[in-house]
Amino acid sequence: MERKMLSIIISSMLFVNYFSSIAYGNELKSDLNKVSKNQSIKCLNKCNTNIPTIYDFFNDVFINKNNDGLSTKEYSWYFQPRNDNTPPQGPKENSEIMSKYGCYYLGDTSKKILYLTFDEGYEAGYTLPILDILKKHNVKAAFFVVKPYITSNPEIIKKMVADGHLVCNHSNHHPSMASIKDEGKFNKELSDVEDAYENIIHKKMSKYFRPPMGRYSELSLKYTKDYGYKTVFWSFAYMDWIKDKQPSHEDAEKRIMERTHNGGIMLLHTVSKTNAEILDNIITNWENQGYQLKTLDELPVKH
Repeated sequence: MERKMLSIIISSMLFVNYFSSIAYGNELKSDLNKVSKNQSIKCLNKCNTNIPTIYDFFNDVFINKNNDGLSTKEYSWYFQPRNDNTPPQGPKENSEIMSKYGCYYLGDTSKKILYLTFDEGYEAGYTLPILDILKKHNVKAAFFVVKPYITSNPEIIKKMVADGHLVCNHSNHHPSMASIKDEGKFNKELSDVEDAYENIIHKKMSKYFRPPMGRYSELSLKYTKDYGYKTVFWSFAYMDWIKDKQPSHEDAEKRIMERTHNGGIMLLHTVSKTNAEILDNIITNWENQGYQLKTLDELPVKH
C-alpha cells in the first residue's frame, strides 16, 4: 500500500513538473523577446527559483523533519503592513503551527491596547533616555535582551526591573533558532540568558522569547513552548536599527502612527537615536488617541 502511494506521489510530481516547466518556458519565451540579454538572464534566474521540483517536494516531506516528524524548515516572520490603523495579517501558510504553539504577534484587537517592546542587541547610549520617557508616562514595556547585553550593562538591567519593565529572552548568541536541531543546544541559548539575568537580579526571568531575526521553524516553536516560554513576534516594526542610517523624525512618526492598531505588539530598537528622540511625542499621541499601553503579562490567554 505504501509503495503504491509513493508511486502515485512521484507520478503526480512528474506530471506537475512537466507542465509547470512548459508554462514557465512559454512565459519566459514571451518575456525574453521583450528585454535585453542581461535582463533576460536575471529574469531566467528569478523565474527558475519558483519552479516546483521533485527535490523540493521530498526535501520538505522527508528531509526537513526531525525524529518526531516535526518540520525543521526555516521561516522568517513577516506580516502585511497596513496604513489605515487596522491590524495586519500574519503569514497564512503558518497560521496552524503559530496557533498550535501559542505564538503571539497581536494582543487584544477588540480594544485600543498596545504592547510596547524593545530589542536590545548592544548599548548605543539611548536606553536610559528611553527609560526616562517611559517613566514619565508611567508606561511599562518589555525589553528583549541577549546575554552579552546583560553582562555588559548590569545597571541598566537593574533599572529596567526597578521601573517595573519586563526583561525578556532574546537568546545568547542571536542565532536563527531554526538552525539548532538539538534540543539541548537550543535550550542552552535560553538558559544562558536566564543565568546571566538571575545572577544580577536574583529573580527568575520573564518567560517571553523573541526569536532572533524573526526566524523560526515548527521544531523551534515546539522547543520554545516545551521550555516554558511564549514566543512573541510583532505586528509593527520599521527600519530603525541601522545606526548610521536613521529615519527622520517626521518620517518615523508618520510611519509609526499610521500603522498603529488595536492589539499592536510594537517593536522598536533601542539603538535608534530617532526612537529616543521621538518616543515622548509618540506616546503622547497614542494617549491622545485613546490607546492604553499594557505589558505582555496582560496578553489574552491562548488555550
